[in-house]
Amino acid sequence: MPREIALFDALVPTLLFAFIAAGLGSLLLDWAFTRYDIYRHIWYPALFRVSLFACLFAVCGLWIY
Repeated sequence: MPREIALFDALVPTLLFAFIAAGLGSLLLDWAFTRYDIYRHIWYPALFRVSLFACLFAVCGLWIY
């Protein structure tokens, strides 16, 4: 997979799309966890949200490279 993608004549790093995908996935999982009240069992929800985003971004980055 290329490391940069031409978007409107500008080279954009592929990790930008991975970042956006990880953010959308994180929002979707956050909505599901809130809906089913899973955060009740988690000690520190804000830390869990950040770590979930980091894990999703790492998985997307590893999938690209």
